[in-house]
Amino acid sequence: MPSQSLRIPFGLIAYRYAAAAFSPAAGLLLRQRMARGKEDKARLGERLGRPILARPEGTLIWLHGASVGESLAALPLLKTLLTPGRHALVTTGTVTSAQIMSDRLPEGAFHQFIPLDTPQATAAFLDHWRPDVGLFIDSDLWPNLLLGAKQRGIPLALVNARMSARSASGWRHARSAITAILSTFDGVLAQDEEGAERFRSLGAREVRMVGSLKADAAPLPADPEKLAALKAAIGTRPVFLAASTHAGEDETLLPAHDAIRRQFPQLLTIVVPRHAERGEEIAMLCGTRKTVRRSGGAMPGPDTAIYIADTMGELGVFFRLAPAAFVGGSLIPHGGQNPLEPARLGCAVLAGPHTGNFTVAYDAIFTAQGCGRVEGCGEIAKLMTRILAKPDEASVMGEAAAAGAAKLGGAVARTTTFVEALLTGHART
Repeated sequence: MPSQSLRIPFGLIAYRYAAAAFSPAAGLLLRQRMARGKEDKARLGERLGRPILARPEGTLIWLHGASVGESLAALPLLKTLLTPGRHALVTTGTVTSAQIMSDRLPEGAFHQFIPLDTPQATAAFLDHWRPDVGLFIDSDLWPNLLLGAKQRGIPLALVNARMSARSASGWRHARSAITAILSTFDGVLAQDEEGAERFRSLGAREVRMVGSLKADAAPLPADPEKLAALKAAIGTRPVFLAASTHAGEDETLLPAHDAIRRQFPQLLTIVVPRHAERGEEIAMLCGTRKTVRRSGGAMPGPDTAIYIADTMGELGVFFRLAPAAFVGGSLIPHGGQNPLEPARLGCAVLAGPHTGNFTVAYDAIFTAQGCGRVEGCGEIAKLMTRILAKPDEASVMGEAAAAGAAKLGGAVARTTTFVEALLTGHART
């Protein structure tokens, strides 16, 4: 691939020199992270651009997503792109995502950790893999890696792209840097028109609104034995599910549990934290409420009030156990987690006021349901009590949520068309 020249602003030149100066300390940083369980000891070389695997023959498609959510969103796209003679290199930056990818990647695809964004590590990575196209999922932008790929003539696209108003405002203070970074992409495929306009305002070229890849994702899987065991343990008890919760939300959700339990004394509340390591913290917040943690292998008993599902990769199980789910990250200014996951399984959706990460999806689901937006403890308890008291109405809400989610599909096909054009050179600028 031919090398391409690129005007690099002073801020990114300074960043490059700082990253180069940091390189000698990279090994120490990785060992410190490894001690905290954030790196895989056997694969530290990958973080320095020194992979063990050989580059496969033929076309190599490179997809990068920061963590679990981004990499899972790319799976439907990956399956359409993996035709005979092609392989896929999937990079992420977390141990958890590596574990999940090892279970979910289709034949012809393999996982590697993304290198640290130093000139040395990124150059070694790119020189080894020589991808035919690079697809960055969402908004995980690493300057040295992107600039290095562009200079090598590797076609790049930012897919499933999103840009919040807050992020766009912050980038305007480093306008030349973000414009240079975005100029490495031959195309930006945005999730919604608001995000697309923000990318345009920051200097991105060839910006298209194609929708969210997550709208085309398959329903979350569930282990049949685990699902059956939980159903047997819960029996006929009513269930309040709080999924993907963040720090700062439990103080609202636990009192909501107390309020719902006044009408449903047998209520079981299942809390699935977004970060499993928060299990102990949530247990402390539960106080005198009878609490059991799943990470220890325990099942909810007849007197369990709060079941803390502090494990990874089991949301598909829990969405199949409840008529509705409160989706976390929405009571705090985080932007909300993915509401399409419960909706796709016929689970009605509740969420707080902060849903900017998935504005289109939440709006479609809430419009279809006729409700779902809740502002605090009282509204959560009121709507959840109504859902539990009227199973038929809850079933209708779940069907409406699924229908609303289904209308948002099509992003995979539109993204595939653009990527195929990149691979044949038709979309290059």
